[in-house]
Amino acid sequence: MRREELTAYLNGILMPERFRDYCPNGLQVEGRAVIARIVCGVTANQALIDAAIARGADALLVHHGWFWKNEDGRVTGFRKQRLQSLLAHDINLFAYHLPLDAHAELGNNAQLAQRLGWTVTGRFAEQEIVFIGVPDAVPPAPTLARDVAARVAAVLGREPLLIGNPERAVRTIAWCSGGAQGYFEQAILAGADLYVSGEISEHTVHLARESGVPYLAAGHHATERYGVMALGVHLAVRFGLNCDYVEIDNPI
Repeated sequence: MRREELTAYLNGILMPERFRDYCPNGLQVEGRAVIARIVCGVTANQALIDAAIARGADALLVHHGWFWKNEDGRVTGFRKQRLQSLLAHDINLFAYHLPLDAHAELGNNAQLAQRLGWTVTGRFAEQEIVFIGVPDAVPPAPTLARDVAARVAAVLGREPLLIGNPERAVRTIAWCSGGAQGYFEQAILAGADLYVSGEISEHTVHLARESGVPYLAAGHHATERYGVMALGVHLAVRFGLNCDYVEIDNPI
């Protein structure tokens, strides 16, 4: 598949122009013109680049790419090493941040719901980035916050941090992958009995305790693996591309 065709297709389904984001979405580093093998991963770090080189990849497809707002724009140190590695092997870098959180089918939040057995009933917050719905035990009986935490631990393969009342009955659940703790108060106002995100901040603890709505921090990396996985599978099925997901462990 030609690079321009893949770029146009990805931009067409993920629609990055709809989002006010913290980085450029789409093709970030231009490599070879024809793409047959893609390595997918959460973050374009050196370990993932090395894995792409070892697999003879034509492109990297990630959720966390480069060129973030307010970061040092100089290509020195580790930034030089990363870029040099890609350019030396003529590997393209595609990155989609908020568009890959928000996509209704392939996005991180949609994929989390699918794996955890949650039914999406709506979306809210800026750019409709936060999802809201019901856990699979409803109806007829509500599940408890500790039950949701146990399910998340089993599916994501890591122990989440549950702050607040573990016995809170959960009829409505809100979630947003990654570092979305800033939407917690909006989730409470939207009627959520539990809010799930990747990271947690100091003030989040007090809000969970004082509001009575528990907060579940399930891991930034852990909650953002499944969108790029699903996107890779989609490309493989639709275009016959060889798409491998490579897991680079991250405890955060």
